[in-house]
Amino acid sequence: MRDLFPVLRVLGMLMVLFALAMLLPFGISWFADDGIWRIYPWAMAITAAAGLGLWLGLRHYKRELQTRHGVILVTLVWVVLPLCATLPLVLGMNHIGLRISFTHAYFEAVSGLTTTGATVLSGVDELPVSINVWRTFLQWLGGMGILILAVAILPLLGVGGAQLFRAEAAGPVKDTKLTPRMTETAKGLWAVYGVFSLACGLAFWAGGMRPLDALMHMFATVSLGGLSSHDASFAYFDSLLLESIALVFMLLASCNFALYFIAMRKGRWDGFWRDPEMRATLAVLLGGGLLVAVLLWAKGVYGPLQALRYGVFHVVSVATTTGFATTDYLAWPVFAPVLMLLLSGVATSAGSTGGGIKMVRMLILLKQARRELTRLAHPRAVQPVRLGDTVVGNPMIFSVLAYMLVYGATVITLSMVLLLTDLDTVTAFSAVLASVHCVGPGLGAIGPASNYAALTDFQTWICTLAMLLGRLEILSFMALLSPAFWRR
Repeated sequence: MRDLFPVLRVLGMLMVLFALAMLLPFGISWFADDGIWRIYPWAMAITAAAGLGLWLGLRHYKRELQTRHGVILVTLVWVVLPLCATLPLVLGMNHIGLRISFTHAYFEAVSGLTTTGATVLSGVDELPVSINVWRTFLQWLGGMGILILAVAILPLLGVGGAQLFRAEAAGPVKDTKLTPRMTETAKGLWAVYGVFSLACGLAFWAGGMRPLDALMHMFATVSLGGLSSHDASFAYFDSLLLESIALVFMLLASCNFALYFIAMRKGRWDGFWRDPEMRATLAVLLGGGLLVAVLLWAKGVYGPLQALRYGVFHVVSVATTTGFATTDYLAWPVFAPVLMLLLSGVATSAGSTGGGIKMVRMLILLKQARRELTRLAHPRAVQPVRLGDTVVGNPMIFSVLAYMLVYGATVITLSMVLLLTDLDTVTAFSAVLASVHCVGPGLGAIGPASNYAALTDFQTWICTLAMLLGRLEILSFMALLSPAFWRR
């Protein structure tokens, strides 16, 4: 237990930092006079007091964190910070007479921080504006990763930045250094994220959104989270221009932010366009959108221009794990929504703000499968697995295979648990996939025209667990359950 004290000390620091994030909804509540500004000082005080208690109580346990400490800290952050995030939701909604259970509040907080975008709330248009700002702001914080933010702005923590970065970064490639110091790398990634955020918010505002709507939908777009301040989601605006702006930034955010950082740092974009994962990501997103558009046109659902508008927007939205919707796509031919949900698992790059398996893993699996097929015909052939000009080593291939095995077992197990609760098959499997992929809307009872309020509390907790596992990329959490992990 004493070995965990340095981890808990850093967790306390992060809780204090997280309490400061509540200043944004507090300021908006004050200026907009939405009637609940008094609850935010309480929420900040409770969170900061708990964090300071850990920090000061364990201040003597200051030491460099090892890799396994990073895994523990990342897991604790994604479990504990949603607890803190529930405070404004519970206090604010109770203040206006809308009761929300702890189960639903925690689900909503996890959904925001993991950028899933699922919700159990109805009538969000009528909520105090600061509550909606908080819900959408959680996505923005979780998009690039809270721990990466900590590594960027708190270099004097005495924390092993490299260990935290590797534990938090998404995808199989975690050891590539973009700069000599991880602190500089984290700052660079957050700088790119900030530039995209500013550009997206200004574009939404110029496109006709009110300033607060532009702010909230910027949070939801660049994070690929998809939570909206309107029950109708993006259909509320009914604007081709705004949908086009969202489409561009969803595509940008689905690619590896490290590529943007390197291109901006060197002033050259040729390496960006040669990246095989980026090319595959954009090809799958745009190709899938055109395929669904042709299907909608061929089936007579829409005319050619409308089919292109709705098909491309919704495929990119769902496949990038954003989850914006402008129509109930469950009314389309069944091939389309099923394809979109399946694409949500693979159509974002490692190092993006999206969820899912990540495109780089699928590329490695496909190339490994091709190598094995070649070996059947030519047993002596030497055919290394390559991504671009880089040879992928066997340890990384084994890591990807292990991840896919655990991923498949997790999806099947959680789906079977939901089926035990008598949930229908389509809703059960799509709820788990949508949660693990961090996409939000699923099929059946949790489609774009409804939400997760249709589930029981137990079913909601299963989806909450699935969101956390998806954000932690499953293996980090599974490692904690291994006895070998806890041996010295």
